[in-house]
Amino acid sequence: MSQDALVFYSAVDDAQAWRTALTAELPDLDVRIDPDVGDAADIRYALAWAPPAGFFARFPNLELVINLGAGVDALMKRDDLVPVKFARLNDPGMEAMMASYVIFAVTRYARDIPVFERAKRRGEWEYVHPRPLFEIKVGVLGLGELGAAAAKALAGMGFTVTGWSRSPKDIPGVTALTGREGLERVLAESEIVVCLVPLTPDTHHLLGAAELALMQKGAKLVNVSRGALVDELALVEALRSGHLAEATLDVFETEPLPNGHPLWTLDNVLITPHVASITVPALAARDVAESIRRVRRGLAPLHEVDPRRGY
Repeated sequence: MSQDALVFYSAVDDAQAWRTALTAELPDLDVRIDPDVGDAADIRYALAWAPPAGFFARFPNLELVINLGAGVDALMKRDDLVPVKFARLNDPGMEAMMASYVIFAVTRYARDIPVFERAKRRGEWEYVHPRPLFEIKVGVLGLGELGAAAAKALAGMGFTVTGWSRSPKDIPGVTALTGREGLERVLAESEIVVCLVPLTPDTHHLLGAAELALMQKGAKLVNVSRGALVDELALVEALRSGHLAEATLDVFETEPLPNGHPLWTLDNVLITPHVASITVPALAARDVAESIRRVRRGLAPLHEVDPRRGY
């Protein structure tokens, strides 16, 4: 039996597509799909998305865990992982999908589409004069790979884009800010705010009641990162009061969003089921294979995660 195997786990991804893509990139890799893992001692690598409690404890020789996505916050909180190398996925397909969702959400608000959607339901012709895109100020919170790609795409369309991140960034066409003062400026000056910040202990409820109150009356919020970045009770109140005009939410503190949650009842909220971006096996398998090659040589994997920072 192989002594150099990878275990794959995901309840939502196509395991066979991943096996095919990984085998094409790394023919000597033994890809095993949970629960058919054979001898657990053979497993050196895990490619997984939200595995059940205790999953990793089964594999005594595990060296590398690759998260099947960009957000690794759930991995950082697990108690079944011995010290291993962590990596996250990032590929052009994931960036393009995220950018397309953000472009859709921002453009929907910039072109007043919710106004027309409600008018259509009333059977009324309601004219709103279009505004040039440069007049519309968009704030992007989080300028990592996904946030930077989205911010650059929006700027390229002609929006006035300001970004905020923990560390300084240089993105063509984007005004990039840092620090608490920078965050407050982005919130206060933006008509549309897009949240793409990684979830860490420091960013939990980054947008609470005080931060939402800094936003312009009538502003719109798009959250495509993690639900816990936003205080949902405060968000519901801001949307009910009209301080925030609209929200597009792809992520929630509890997923699936529970039946009876007040967000379901709000006419000014668009809800999608955590689909803003997915990993494309044929593209991302290259990164997984390269990370495994590097670990075999005693090197760090691609897109390595620093557990102290959480990203």
